[in-house]
Amino acid sequence: MDGLNKEIVILGSTGSIGTQSLMVLRNLGLRVGALAAGSNIQLLEEQAREFSPRVVVVQDESRYKALKTALADTDIRVEAGGEAVCAAAALDSADLVVNAVVGIAGLRPTLAAIEAGKELALSNKEALIAGGKLVMSTARKHGVDVIPIDSEHSAIFQCLLAGRREDLSGVILTASGGPFAGKTRAELAAVEVKHALAHPNWSMGAKITIDSATLMNKGLEFVEAMWLFDLTPDQIEVVVHRQSIVHSAVEFADGSVIAQMGVPDMRGAIQYAITYPDRLPTGGMRLSLADCGSLTFEKPDLDTFACLDVMIRAAGEGGLAPCVVNGANEAAVALFLAGKIGFLRIGELAQAALEAVKPQPAHSLADIEAADAAAREYVASIA
Repeated sequence: MDGLNKEIVILGSTGSIGTQSLMVLRNLGLRVGALAAGSNIQLLEEQAREFSPRVVVVQDESRYKALKTALADTDIRVEAGGEAVCAAAALDSADLVVNAVVGIAGLRPTLAAIEAGKELALSNKEALIAGGKLVMSTARKHGVDVIPIDSEHSAIFQCLLAGRREDLSGVILTASGGPFAGKTRAELAAVEVKHALAHPNWSMGAKITIDSATLMNKGLEFVEAMWLFDLTPDQIEVVVHRQSIVHSAVEFADGSVIAQMGVPDMRGAIQYAITYPDRLPTGGMRLSLADCGSLTFEKPDLDTFACLDVMIRAAGEGGLAPCVVNGANEAAVALFLAGKIGFLRIGELAQAALEAVKPQPAHSLADIEAADAAAREYVASIA
């Protein structure tokens, strides 16, 4: 379908990726069919008034009445709750769904969009971490392409266009290193929330920014890459690239390495996922290699950044082990943001959950949600 003739659904519209997605839609003049958000009804109302979607959904049902009242003078349908988010993902008139929901809550809407045959631009990495086998098998069944929005996976997706998939040798997943690159465990012991939220290169939501600080985000992306591109763990190399210019690279059988580069601006990856296969001007900054100067690459410190190490180990174990680590991490990050545990405790809790929680090997939605719940309960019991 023509990239400029689509009706779009934005799930997670008030978050970082959601708001940047709407910036892209505003620039392209695309139609918005539905908006869904967690609880920020003030911003959701503003978005609804600007883009005039058919329906808006607030996940937090306690906010429904206030949103309904706020939009009473419009023709926009207002709904609430998780089932309504899934219904928005399957909206009849929509052509493409941007899933920018944060956390495991994005899994059910991902499946709903796929089962409805919608094009899917996916930013919600946890859907693949927890339920990658289910998501990708469902996508194949319904003939749906899952186009990644994460800058790293968008880079891999784009680089793969330079060669045949059967000639792929492996991928190089770049990491900024977050705000604490080069620090020791002793130096990280006293980290406060405000320090962990100060990312040097990217502007993101709180949860993903903490994940970037612990390098769990790169662990999540490691597993995500396995499912998106049908890779084994030994085909993925993680390297720390402080400048965030090389967004990732692929290596082919002949030793050729193809990299995708650009300034650290998510709008490029978002727009490409929405308009694929078309490439259109973004109005953003252009990359100048001369201005960048040196580009550096180094191996990650897995001893200090235990979150990355534990997720790579979970990827090796397979099954629902990544789901367990993801659930434990979400619970631990929430505790850290609430000031209830220290920074290093996040990784310790994720490791403990991997060792203690042994879920069933199946991959149904019920199995995935049970494993996620067990990991969260375990963290709550030992935190």
